[in-house]
Amino acid sequence: MNELKRLIVIGLIVWLLGSGGASAEDGIDFEVKADFRGKYIWRGQNIDDDPVLQPSIAGSCGTLTATIWGNLELTNINDKSGDFSELDYSLDYSAVLPGIDGIGYSVGVIYYDFPSRAADGTKAPDTIELYWGLSFDLPLSPSITVYHDADEAEGSYVSLAVAHSIEKIAELGPDVPVGAEISASFGWGSASYDKYYWGTDQSKLNDLVLSVSLPVALGNCTLTPTLNYVTLLSDDIRDTDAYGTDSDFFVASVGLSKRF
Repeated sequence: MNELKRLIVIGLIVWLLGSGGASAEDGIDFEVKADFRGKYIWRGQNIDDDPVLQPSIAGSCGTLTATIWGNLELTNINDKSGDFSELDYSLDYSAVLPGIDGIGYSVGVIYYDFPSRAADGTKAPDTIELYWGLSFDLPLSPSITVYHDADEAEGSYVSLAVAHSIEKIAELGPDVPVGAEISASFGWGSASYDKYYWGTDQSKLNDLVLSVSLPVALGNCTLTPTLNYVTLLSDDIRDTDAYGTDSDFFVASVGLSKRF
């Protein structure tokens, strides 16, 4: 069944990214990214405690975007050095609510594929999430997104976020502006979600993420150093030690992206 779900999602993404020899003239825009991170923290979970490389490619056609994202192990902390421990395939549809100015919405699907296997041949089960969200054209750009795992966890994770962007705070040279992006997000997990990922069967306010980025425009590329602070908010989740004994993390990263 997992193979069928994977083929359906990948097929839709390949259709968007490569249909008809797509190009900018066809109204399809592409973005390639590569992020080097000191560690991989996802929704408060310490997935990789050592550096990782996370490349991605996205294709957008109007309001529809398809993305393939990967987590490449750079060390042997998980016995998978040089392997992709995770590949995510996603489809997103984002637009403005008809007749309502200042409110955008998004709906989409994410297929989480964990291709690498342990020494005994076992692998983490793949799973699939559906999501929907609202964003508001207000000060601090508040947004809410609900992710529902419709497969393995059969639970929901809700993200509440605010963000503020400054187009230019400095200039490294002629036509080399430095911007700033500041954001904060809270994550809440349902009882079934937390049971699957953390081993505690209670709905909790899971994690807080504070982030500061300084994007630097380099021609048609953008270099973005980022510092994140991640902390677990629930004492019950802190006590599970499901992903190690640490509950607070500082994560530095640098990313390079290009649109064409």
